Amino acid sequence: MRSDEVRALGRLGARTFADAVTHVEKVHGAIATRAFRPASFVGAPARYTHDAIAKVVYACVRGTGRGVGLAAAEAGALVPTTERTPSPKTALAQSILNAAIGDKLAAAGDPLAIRMSTRIDSDDLTPNVVVFVHGLAENDQSWGHHYGSRLRTDFGFTPVYLRYNTGRHISDNGREFARVLTDLVREWPTEVERIVLVGHSMGGLVVRSACHYAVADDEPWTALVSDVFYLGSPQTGAVLERLASRLGWALGRLAETRPYADLVNVRSAGIKDLRYGYIVEEDWDGCDADRCLQNHRHDIDFLPDANHYALSAAVPGASARLVGDLLVHPGSARGRLPLDQHRHLDGLHHFDLLNHPRVYEVMRSRLQGSAADGRR
Repeated sequence: MRSDEVRALGRLGARTFADAVTHVEKVHGAIATRAFRPASFVGAPARYTHDAIAKVVYACVRGTGRGVGLAAAEAGALVPTTERTPSPKTALAQSILNAAIGDKLAAAGDPLAIRMSTRIDSDDLTPNVVVFVHGLAENDQSWGHHYGSRLRTDFGFTPVYLRYNTGRHISDNGREFARVLTDLVREWPTEVERIVLVGHSMGGLVVRSACHYAVADDEPWTALVSDVFYLGSPQTGAVLERLASRLGWALGRLAETRPYADLVNVRSAGIKDLRYGYIVEEDWDGCDADRCLQNHRHDIDFLPDANHYALSAAVPGASARLVGDLLVHPGSARGRLPLDQHRHLDGLHHFDLLNHPRVYEVMRSRLQGSAADGRR
């Protein structure tokens, strides 16, 4: 990691520790308030003494932890490093961090915030491009090389891998991805003839968002998109995020549990967008995501003139159709697409969709079908 990233990580750790102490202090205070309430005026001296001591203790603990964290960060930043590119473990850790609080990191200009970028693994660039868009807490390395290498061999596609901050609003990532594709097509050394988009989980929603904004801005690359694959993308939302939002709402009803609601609700805007599959700004704008639990999703059309395919999975077991791939239900993965544009694969979990021969066979078959129909 770079020295600025080490310092940023230390500051984040110090701030996280301080916030945790503050949450404990709030719980303590709420419980104390309820405990001293029956004593009323008679218990005022004891209440005053208790509050004063508690305030000093929590301030000392918070200050000490913050100081140790900042000192460790500065010391760590002085250690030289030869790592030019992050290791897979470092990249994964940063991806998880961005998934959790990436919107806040980006707003603060923190060096730990992931900036959208593309990676191309080949110097031999063909006129046909396939762009892979990862999901929540993942990165460009999550795909492996199976799909990209096979699509190059079987269809002559040049694989491009997007990396982005999954904690930001899906609509914000969609707008930026649309601009990235515009620049990619403009700067491609040969004229791009065909684009295939592949999104896993949240990545499929980012793809839809990008296509929506690109059509609105009349970007020419939209006419080059022949096929779009959504691998386990929660088109109508994710049940786990709905449960988390209701948990945060319930915890916020009592003073004693309200600090825990703050902890639950600290999750990023990107995660909260998954509640109902929000892909445009109008879906969430003007709505407090921690209090407004109703669905405000707008009916956004799929990119016209492109072939759209949704793939869903379900873990083995009798209840597989109910629990889906553990994160996304098959019905949500299909969304509004017709039955013939949806393929369900039993015996796979959510992350199998990133790199599995059965998934590639579906993709290969669909692409061959498009070519046979003369649509591309």
